[in-house]
Amino acid sequence: MGIFNPPPGTEDILPGEVASWQFIEKNAGDVFSLYGYSELRTPIFEYTELFSKGIGEQTEVVQKEMYTFEDRGGRSLTLRPEGTAGIIRALADTAQQGGNPRVFYLGPMFRGERPAAGRKRQFHQIGVENISAPSPELDAECIAMLTHFLERIGIANASLKINTRGDVADRAGAGAKLREILAEKLDSLCEECHRRYERNVWRILDCKNPACCQVISSLPPLDALFSETSRSYLSRCLDILSKQGVAFEKDQRLVRGLDYYAHTVFEVVHSGLGAQNAIAGGGRYEIVPPGAKNPVHGVGFACGVERLIMAAKSEGARAIPTPRSAPVFIVSIGEQAKMLNFSLAQSLRASGVAAVADFEDRSMKSAMRAAGKSGAIFTVIRGDNEIQRGCVVLKNMQDSSQVEIQADVAAAEIAARLKGKDSLKDVLQ
Repeated sequence: MGIFNPPPGTEDILPGEVASWQFIEKNAGDVFSLYGYSELRTPIFEYTELFSKGIGEQTEVVQKEMYTFEDRGGRSLTLRPEGTAGIIRALADTAQQGGNPRVFYLGPMFRGERPAAGRKRQFHQIGVENISAPSPELDAECIAMLTHFLERIGIANASLKINTRGDVADRAGAGAKLREILAEKLDSLCEECHRRYERNVWRILDCKNPACCQVISSLPPLDALFSETSRSYLSRCLDILSKQGVAFEKDQRLVRGLDYYAHTVFEVVHSGLGAQNAIAGGGRYEIVPPGAKNPVHGVGFACGVERLIMAAKSEGARAIPTPRSAPVFIVSIGEQAKMLNFSLAQSLRASGVAAVADFEDRSMKSAMRAAGKSGAIFTVIRGDNEIQRGCVVLKNMQDSSQVEIQADVAAAEIAARLKGKDSLKDVLQ
């Protein structure tokens, strides 16, 4: 593989694709702001301890997938594998002082795992965090906001799954009970699940091995592992969502992969993605940032941008726009025309009209071929003849008609035509 290829697990986002990303990012900001969220940006790498302690020492992310390196000062740093831990670090002081910030973030994340459809080693997430004490109402609001966002970008055929990880006080006891249930079935589980049994027994519920799936499907209802307090908390959240018309499935096998989750967890899946079908997920959490005395509580979610685009395309890409071309392409024949057209292009841009000026030395035929490929609505042509007459030629690239317009009003005339007016006169009337 040559140097002109990106490293395995990464990819270039080319100009023709960026419009889809910008569309999703803009709508995320628009929707989240309706719920009182503001954008926060954190570093791409953090101290390794932030993730190992915040996410959980025994999680597969920490054990297998983090990109960790030592800097020149001997400090262990890690490219962020997820967004929540860094957000909590940034907001820890505010949270400790009783503040309840609502933030959203977007950007690249990094995990050293086997690349798959929609999940690269560098992947991109849009997420939110609401720093708040446990509240079924806020959990339900966060989920409703996620469905609102998905609807806004045109993803209609997604399914929402919800479960509980139980109160923090339930963790040890519930985990011990699950081990008891699975102890008799260990011989039927895969080698990796044997390791999960010792390190993080809940991850067994997320195994995709067919034999393990058969064992998991035979387990009794797991609600009984949790306290009445935890079950009531989830019931309250589900009742709120039901009354708001949010469709969901209660999935007792849903656990999510990070240790900081407590109470509500949820995931959105889409049939257009194949086996790796999750496009978003999150839940309520409790994290103790390094150096802090008290835990920070919150609720949030993250969406994989690559997977959102895949899901939208599987539904016919109704939501994803095509990239917009500059509506005006300017052809210059001769050095003097280049100078005059430079000024014309700047005037158009000052009035809010995107323009591409072609300053290459080429024949008229070659220049018009470039204009045709540009996707422009109008092409402006100016050479020595037009300069002598004080005009420019304006060609409509959609019907091939062309007219001469006075050079001193060319920018205003073109802007008027792009606004649906026949001429500048119509705008002034």
